Amino acid sequence: MTVSIHRAPHPDGRTVEHLGRGPLDRDELAAVVARDIPRGSFVNLGIGQPTTVADHLAPDSMVVLHTENGMLGMGPAANGDEIDPDLTNAGKIPVTELPGASYFHHADSFAMMRGGHLDVCVLGAYQVSERGDLANWHTGEPDAIPAVGGAMDLAIGAKEVFVMMTLFAKDGRSKLVPACTYPLTGLSCVSRLYTDKAYFHLSSEGVTVVETYGTTAKELAARLDVTVRRLGERQIL
Repeated sequence: MTVSIHRAPHPDGRTVEHLGRGPLDRDELAAVVARDIPRGSFVNLGIGQPTTVADHLAPDSMVVLHTENGMLGMGPAANGDEIDPDLTNAGKIPVTELPGASYFHHADSFAMMRGGHLDVCVLGAYQVSERGDLANWHTGEPDAIPAVGGAMDLAIGAKEVFVMMTLFAKDGRSKLVPACTYPLTGLSCVSRLYTDKAYFHLSSEGVTVVETYGTTAKELAARLDVTVRRLGERQIL
């Protein structure tokens, strides 16, 4: 499924507020992330929602997808007669292969991840801190099942870490926080945060809101406990 999200240019490098619509749905969020992946990048898509990014990459993007279970050159999700039970991503979802796809041992896959050979990884998260710390493998709850997988390797091995998630939890609390309260996956590793409500840049200078969806930057800042600035401005909202 291809979803088209109109993105107005950032006038003079300033925040864009998309007020004539509501928050992004899952497919729209995946489409926004896919469009921001640099052409020709080597990319790992984390288990869960990030895997849907594969379905929105333009055919001419020349992005090469890596899966930690040992495949390079993964295509979109497989459907119908395309499904091969032996051809899955790390989340065990049937996928297609693109021309030139290759397969290798799990250990070699992790060597690629740890060795700095990936340009971008896209991960989900329970929490992201304002300084880019990532918590995405365990909530710390006694009955929760830890699921670190290769997240730690990706968080420190990829040149850039993009996170995609809903901005607010079911209880209304923000998942973009001053400091993570869940067990950490990586420190100061997240550079971009894509959510249903807004897209943020994270850096040592703090949180910058690049785009909003169905809300203004000021309204959003009022719901967050972190320091937020508009793109191209130093003034705190």
